[in-house]
Amino acid sequence: MKEQAAAVKVWNGAHWRGLLYRDQTPNWRHTLGTPQTQSGDVFHLPRAIREGVLRDQHRPGDWAAEEARNVWILARLVTVRAIPVPTMACGLQPLLHAALPSRSSFLLAPGTLPLVPRGPTVSRHLSPPQPRALPDTAAAAAGLRDVLADAFLAYPPTWTSAAATNLAIFVAGSPLLLSGLSASGIAAAYILGTLTWRAFGSRGYLLVAAYFVVGTAVTKLKIKQKEALGVAEKRGGRRGPGSVIGSSAAGCVCALLSIYNVGGGAFAELWRLGFVASFCTKLGDTASSEIGKAYGRTTYLVTTFKIVPRGTEGAVSVEGTLAGIVAAMFLAGVGYSMGQVNVPQVVLCVLASQIANFGESLIGATLQDKEGFEWMNNDVVNVLNISAGGILAVLMQWLLWRS
Repeated sequence: MKEQAAAVKVWNGAHWRGLLYRDQTPNWRHTLGTPQTQSGDVFHLPRAIREGVLRDQHRPGDWAAEEARNVWILARLVTVRAIPVPTMACGLQPLLHAALPSRSSFLLAPGTLPLVPRGPTVSRHLSPPQPRALPDTAAAAAGLRDVLADAFLAYPPTWTSAAATNLAIFVAGSPLLLSGLSASGIAAAYILGTLTWRAFGSRGYLLVAAYFVVGTAVTKLKIKQKEALGVAEKRGGRRGPGSVIGSSAAGCVCALLSIYNVGGGAFAELWRLGFVASFCTKLGDTASSEIGKAYGRTTYLVTTFKIVPRGTEGAVSVEGTLAGIVAAMFLAGVGYSMGQVNVPQVVLCVLASQIANFGESLIGATLQDKEGFEWMNNDVVNVLNISAGGILAVLMQWLLWRS
């Protein structure tokens, strides 16, 4: 009761002290958290109540007494409901509720405007927010793993399973892809990979993967020496979309023919043979060219056998030719181990690849970079080369069947 009586006494002396209103004395100012207007306007105290203190800048020396007095004044304001009551200030209200009035009222001070009366306030007892459940990463990972497993094992493959599986492989093998392909080259390779998986499944996909790994490796051999001679692939050996499309055009055609079952079951084996032979042809061409640039002691122009510098279009070397044969045999062996071709077809793939590569050297020596054939760049020659390899293998197999 003594505390309540003291609160009433403090309240009665609050007006002349200027703690609730600013009078006309310019030196008497208070930090209330709202812009101050001309003399006589009323201060509102939302920020002061939130902070639990009304600072009197005029009397900084007696801070403890001022703080205690101001807390009781704020409790009085809460009790008479002159302003909204924050949750943190509600603890002061029961202390003075019995001795102080509970109705709305006007608070007047000399030379000031009245506060607008406010109705009863509603205490806001907000429940603490419920903790947000963390996502179950283990369950999500397990679900993703199951989806990828289903896509990988789907037989026959669908477009969805092929795209999903190819995407997962590309993400996992991105460091290797970035070392051998440009960004646009990766996009083109993704289309090739999806098409290959859809047509021939994981076995045909592994054949293309083996071609890419070996082709990238031989391209990187002595790359500094090749750059110094001006015969290296652009972008540090990273191939772009033109090279990817030129290297896979014939294989993509064979894949589409297989997907849509052109010619029926009798031709399915031919399309698979043409697919393998086209990549054997391209890997043989890449290996012979890159090994010849890096290790070829003497290079000859294929039409005249005249000695020419390394990297000359249409030039061949013993080292490069042997490397091309070994590379074609290696990839044909991968196709055999994957069940894509049989032993006689392995021989057809190697033979067709070497005939096509010899034809590619002839085109390079006689037409490429010549007047009137400026359009015939490396990518165009690659398309002609691998198409010839695939077609030759299919024709030879067809003739064997007919005989």
